[in-house]
Amino acid sequence: MREPQMCQIVCKISVREKEEKLLKEKIEDEYRVNMILDNLPLVVPIQRMDREDAYFYQHGFHVGAKGKYLGSKDEKYFIHNHLSFTVKCHRDQQRDVSRIVAFEVKPYSVKHEYEGKWNDKKTRLTTCDPHAQRVITSSESPQEVEVGKDIIFTYDVDFKESDIKWASRWDSYLLMTDDQIHWFSIVNSLMIVLFLSGMVAMIMLRTLYRDISKYNQLETQEEAQEETGWKLVHGDAFRPPSNSDLLCVYVGTGVQFFGMLLVTMVFAVLGFLSPSNRGGLMTAMLLLWVFMGLLAGYSSSRLYKLFKGSEWKNIALRTAFTFPGSVFAIFFFLNALIWGQKSSGAVPFTTMFALVLLWFGISVPLVFVGSFLGFKKPTIEDPVKTNKIPRQIPEQAWYMNPIFSILIGGILPFGAVFIELFFILTSIWLQQFYYIFGFLFLVFLILIVTCAEISIVLCYFQLCSEDYLWWWRSYLTSGSSALYLFLYATFYFFTKLEITKFVSAVLYFGYMLIASYAFFALTGTIGFYACFLFTRLIYSSVKIE
Repeated sequence: MREPQMCQIVCKISVREKEEKLLKEKIEDEYRVNMILDNLPLVVPIQRMDREDAYFYQHGFHVGAKGKYLGSKDEKYFIHNHLSFTVKCHRDQQRDVSRIVAFEVKPYSVKHEYEGKWNDKKTRLTTCDPHAQRVITSSESPQEVEVGKDIIFTYDVDFKESDIKWASRWDSYLLMTDDQIHWFSIVNSLMIVLFLSGMVAMIMLRTLYRDISKYNQLETQEEAQEETGWKLVHGDAFRPPSNSDLLCVYVGTGVQFFGMLLVTMVFAVLGFLSPSNRGGLMTAMLLLWVFMGLLAGYSSSRLYKLFKGSEWKNIALRTAFTFPGSVFAIFFFLNALIWGQKSSGAVPFTTMFALVLLWFGISVPLVFVGSFLGFKKPTIEDPVKTNKIPRQIPEQAWYMNPIFSILIGGILPFGAVFIELFFILTSIWLQQFYYIFGFLFLVFLILIVTCAEISIVLCYFQLCSEDYLWWWRSYLTSGSSALYLFLYATFYFFTKLEITKFVSAVLYFGYMLIASYAFFALTGTIGFYACFLFTRLIYSSVKIE
């Protein structure tokens, strides 16, 4: 600490065919080397074009670079074999101790030469020499990757005093250079919300107020027979849907997600999940998911009881296994692929076992406890009685076709979040920090409002055209935004990422499929509950003989 080192030799290697192939492959694929010092990741400062004194930080340094010699057309591969480290320290004057506040590097490719015989670390290099104060500042004679050539690895360490305090050492890493676009995204999303809120308010005030007062004044039998719109289907609006068990399972899953995301975001906004705590976000999300099993069981069995179900254990079992089971299967398949590639990115078997243990040991029992508690509660009362014989649904206009209205419904929730989505994808796949949880929380709130409102608007139109099959449609209307999420992820893959390997592409689409599936459960549940409350509100305010 605080002792600068110059031109320290690490080792010398002789490149064999196998190593040459490996190094060239890694340089071609732009692999980066990551290091950590005192929990700070190594960064390469790169000057910004627009401001002289501003830098942005690239995580890790590239293994090497491709280039051509002057006058030559052949492309060669050069390895970064000299690292010039800068460790910035904040000095405590009273106690004369220093704490590390930044860890930077400038990589160089240098064809080292030395005098006499090779004598490990005691060899005197002529290309850089601490005794002669000869320092490397450029890659003028770079080190080529070629069979039979020797590569000598060296490094410098320089300690610089810094005014940055230890507590705020992460600030420069997390500095946001483009907050304007986030504000733009939020204003854009708010416009969508205002537009939808206006529609919902109009429906509520004008139509419902007028409709309800008109319905409640109907006296004569003839007028009663001429009723149109949503009141006509009051005897069928609360008829349990087909596949009601599956709906209960998905609503439970969505509630589990909603609880997990809400708590995670509150913690993140309050600054508990700092990136300095590596893996903290993932751990928090997994644990919260497991404990939110209680809510999943409770909400699915409450709905199941409303649909006149009697086997609560059956619904608890399905809630505990349907979503996590399918996600675990995809995850296991992807992990097997990474294992096959002998990658260090594979999740170890012990971690897999720990995940299964969390799932079976905590999540499943909690789902059962939640289901038991939910089933013990009295049944939710329907605001109107359901007729014995289902009413015939009249022929619908083309724009009320289920597929069309479901697909239209997903566009607005997706539109409200897609700019933020770009930043999230960039941080996951392009190695950048994502630490704008304040913005993310705002976007999450906007997403909730948008999903709820679009579902209510389309549900109202559907009931007005005397189609009472709203249960599944309300879930799928806002849930279809997951389809757009996956399509956007596909577009992002082909436009922003340069992935050529088959396994890498499978990994990308596999993980994005899991993310879209989760997004479907979340947005669908928000839309479903919005319609659930909306229909109860409108039908409970009408007098029905």
